[in-house]
Amino acid sequence: MGKLTYDSTLTVDFDDRVLAHLQLVIGAKLRRAESFYFSWRDDPAVGDGRSALWIHPTIPLYFKYAGGRQPSINRAWIDLLMSAANSPGGLHLMPEPEESGPSGEREP
Repeated sequence: MGKLTYDSTLTVDFDDRVLAHLQLVIGAKLRRAESFYFSWRDDPAVGDGRSALWIHPTIPLYFKYAGGRQPSINRAWIDLLMSAANSPGGLHLMPEPEESGPSGEREP
């Protein structure tokens, strides 16, 4: 389980695979100096509610991975997460879709 630390005050646990995809999407938005909401469902251990952050380019973020290997990246998931991040509702976690092959067909 990796950790996302926001402004040195809030730390949230995410699976390393999820965290790698979030890092790419959040990094792309922040490189363009774009602010946005990021929301997720809380783990039942911390109340089973929902949380949201206003992500801003001037607030420090720290991504800490539990594992030593870089997870493979699912481009289809990146595209879905980026579309959400660019919407008025902001970035929110959604299930990972199956990855498409080079021809656009689903991989087995």
